[in-house]
Amino acid sequence: MQEVLNFLSELKENNNKEWFDQNRDRYQESRKKVLFLTELIIHEVGGFDPEIGVQDPKDCVFRIFRDVRFAADKTPYKINMGSFIAKGGRKSTSAGYYLHIEPGGSFVGGGSYCPPADALKAFRTEIFDHPDDFKKLLSSDSFHRLYPVMYDDKLKTAPKGFPKDFPEIDLLKYKSYAFTSKIADSDVIGEAYVGKIVAAMKELYPVNRFLNTALEKWL
Repeated sequence: MQEVLNFLSELKENNNKEWFDQNRDRYQESRKKVLFLTELIIHEVGGFDPEIGVQDPKDCVFRIFRDVRFAADKTPYKINMGSFIAKGGRKSTSAGYYLHIEPGGSFVGGGSYCPPADALKAFRTEIFDHPDDFKKLLSSDSFHRLYPVMYDDKLKTAPKGFPKDFPEIDLLKYKSYAFTSKIADSDVIGEAYVGKIVAAMKELYPVNRFLNTALEKWL
């Protein structure tokens, strides 16, 4: 994966179409490596989470091209490569597993990031009905060691339809139920990389199962 990190590092310094076109072969080779890595991870994750089903890695890996139509930052390319493994691929509303490769900023994670309103309400409803079960999942030693905090984007008040005096109201204020664990560049290029990713994703499985149960029950 060293070649992938090298390509992304240079892309960060040369984020323009001319440079990208001149280095398109390097991009294609980097993408092939990420596709192959994603395929390996899909196979391994399927061993403990069969609900992801048979996945084509191309349906999981994100495009490197940015949508700049409404963005203040008009640089055309992302400076990372990543994939989301879930039932239905990267566009799925299901909770799943995310891999992010970026020089100095790689991480593994998952859950549900910025879900649509109906899915978010389903998650909150399930947590409202079973707060102790959800808290237990997040507080286990092995999980908390890898994922000490949830993605911190929260409402300031109780979400509509839920009582403000609910004892665990803070758990319902989250706009995402997503988790990340940093990975050093030395691990990205190390021989144990796949094993570390899969182990971290396996820790996420019980939380994803809780969230996906909510979708099955309330949608």
